[in-house]
Amino acid sequence: MKITDVQACVIGRQEMHSGGSVWTFVRIYTDEGIFGTGECNSGGPGYSGFATKESILNMKPFLIGEDPFNVNLIYEKLRRSGRYGGSSEAPLIFALTGIDNALYDIVGKALGVPVYKLLGGKFRDKIRLYADCHAGESDDVQAYADKALEAVEQGFSAVKFDVDNTGTGKLDPYNWTVGAKEMTHVIGLIEGIRDALGYEVDLAIDCHGQFDLPSAITLSKAVEPLRLMWLEEPVPAENVMALAQVKASSSTVICTGENQYTRFEFLELFAHKACDVIMPDLAKAGGIAEGKRIADIADAHYIPIAPHNVSSPLGMMAACHVMASVPNFLVLELHALGIPWWNELCIGDQPFVENGYMTVSERPGIGVELNDEVAKTLMWNGDTYFS
Repeated sequence: MKITDVQACVIGRQEMHSGGSVWTFVRIYTDEGIFGTGECNSGGPGYSGFATKESILNMKPFLIGEDPFNVNLIYEKLRRSGRYGGSSEAPLIFALTGIDNALYDIVGKALGVPVYKLLGGKFRDKIRLYADCHAGESDDVQAYADKALEAVEQGFSAVKFDVDNTGTGKLDPYNWTVGAKEMTHVIGLIEGIRDALGYEVDLAIDCHGQFDLPSAITLSKAVEPLRLMWLEEPVPAENVMALAQVKASSSTVICTGENQYTRFEFLELFAHKACDVIMPDLAKAGGIAEGKRIADIADAHYIPIAPHNVSSPLGMMAACHVMASVPNFLVLELHALGIPWWNELCIGDQPFVENGYMTVSERPGIGVELNDEVAKTLMWNGDTYFS
């Protein structure tokens, strides 16, 4: 089998560009009529998907004529060829992620097996999800509590809320110090959510790397009695040693990793003892095989993995295969609660999400396909679909 063509497209809607609703897809074709589709992150507003797409297409000459079964060889060939041009950074690593996922889709389809079997089998049939919740425009504790309980009623056993931009007490848009009024409000919100949920539902809190070091330490110590599932990115991701200081200051569980790519960057987190839980985004951290490598290294440090996820059902199912294949999986993010067309974009064993879980597909390959008719109506900024 040989690769004959590589195409890419960007799917999303202008009014939905926040919250991970613009996705880049890569499709790899072979001379045996089998094709694979992989999803990768489109990047932030500075990328808008097209930089990732162009990176994919620029890698096409390295792929034509290759045997798609040589997934690891192709991965290293692409990664090493761009090492001095930023291949471990966005958007190149995003592109490499989509290509790797598409290759696994091909291999699974060619062998007639789901991807998890290519990774050594599965530890679990269903992947536990947490609901990434938002209280809308309200900054009231009750609105947060109501949203948390709504998620529990839908079957979720874990929820997450953002507290970095509540709208109350912010001193300065560029100063990451959390003043007394904002800190009191943030702590009150977290306490209110915990009071509503009780202690048999997991609660995670996301700071989006928007707090400085003293503010992060103050918050992490203040919420110790609330037994959080984790406090996420209390300081920016760039300074691992600062994060290690936060972790060392408190018993609160610290989670990070959505802005770390490949196993090499996670090695730095482990070396500095900077976190208790890792959350690589498997649509931009390097691909299916790299996701498993990251999880295996984490397992050797007795650290659980709880991937960040803002993907479509296709990218999310790819993450599910990886998380089914490793012992140290904790929970996977669901960020699609506010996207009305999320389910319709893909074809597979629906409903994709049921009672707070996603069932690992038994179909060959990733097990989820784009719904061509729906996807064509959602092309981002005039982009064209696969031909």
